[in-house]
Amino acid sequence: MPTQVLKNRPKTGMQSRRSAVKRKTTADAADILYEMFVSGDPEAEAYMVEERERIIIGSQIYDLRTKAGMTQTALAKKAGTTAAAISRLEDADYEGHSLPMLRKIAAVFGTCIDIQFVPKSE
Repeated sequence: MPTQVLKNRPKTGMQSRRSAVKRKTTADAADILYEMFVSGDPEAEAYMVEERERIIIGSQIYDLRTKAGMTQTALAKKAGTTAAAISRLEDADYEGHSLPMLRKIAAVFGTCIDIQFVPKSE
């Protein structure tokens, strides 16, 4: 559309509401989606925290394993479990992480687990 047509077009209801609400501007799509669908909804915020935790745990196990040049089978053998169990632990959708298994994996890599309780962000 030519610029002149856009300038003279009447505002729709949505455009009027957008201009009436002062918002922090951002170009980050993740921030925009968070503000639209999660922020202010305690249930959605709790879900996001849980998802983030699972993603972090899975990706850390994967990163340790791949940096060590190990296959899931090799890690499983050293940790006393199965390759299928390692695959589940690396999966962001897995909800059954146990502290004893995470300790076994940490021991394989000569690392330890650091769990922290931090205040919820407002």
